[in-house]
Amino acid sequence: MNTPPAIRILVADDHPVVRDGLVSILAMQEDMKVVAQAEDGEEAVAAFEQTRPDVLVLDLRMPRLDGIEVVQRVLTAHPGSKILIVTTYQTDEDIYRCLKSGALGYILKDSNRETIIEAVREVAAGQSYTPARIASRLVRQLAQNPLTPRELDVLQHVASGLANKQVAEALGVSEGTVKTHLKSILEKLRAQSRTEAVTLARKQGILRD
Repeated sequence: MNTPPAIRILVADDHPVVRDGLVSILAMQEDMKVVAQAEDGEEAVAAFEQTRPDVLVLDLRMPRLDGIEVVQRVLTAHPGSKILIVTTYQTDEDIYRCLKSGALGYILKDSNRETIIEAVREVAAGQSYTPARIASRLVRQLAQNPLTPRELDVLQHVASGLANKQVAEALGVSEGTVKTHLKSILEKLRAQSRTEAVTLARKQGILRD
């Protein structure tokens, strides 16, 4: 009987100890092979292009490009790519943005090795994987949050004090596109101004402080 090929994995995390730990856990599995590692978002995108792994195991917060941007770039270039977020962050917005952006799974770094291994196998098979404690929060967030991931990006930048032109430069889009997103945000949140939209989003748990 032929043995199925090993799951080829790219591990991206900016903390060497955490990255080494994940690599060690995954490399010990007979059905898995870590083909590349990355310590920031730019490296993750480049390594994905070079190795085309079956699964990208990705930290959410990294230098140069954060996890959300990596997910968006990878899936834009390679629709259907399988991405598992492994992070210490578990705010409602983080969970919502990751899974809405196209990641198949989201687990926390304090998960035991069995959970990490199971998550990688499920994502490799094209299945979504979100532990119950996170899934319940996602359900609440989906019920509360009417904004798209890109609208969230725009609003987050607005909350940081950036003008429309600066938001456009940060996101690599036109100022007109930013204005279109802002109009949609104001309508969805029933806000009269940018400031009110930020305030309402924070009160509803849509936006981080």
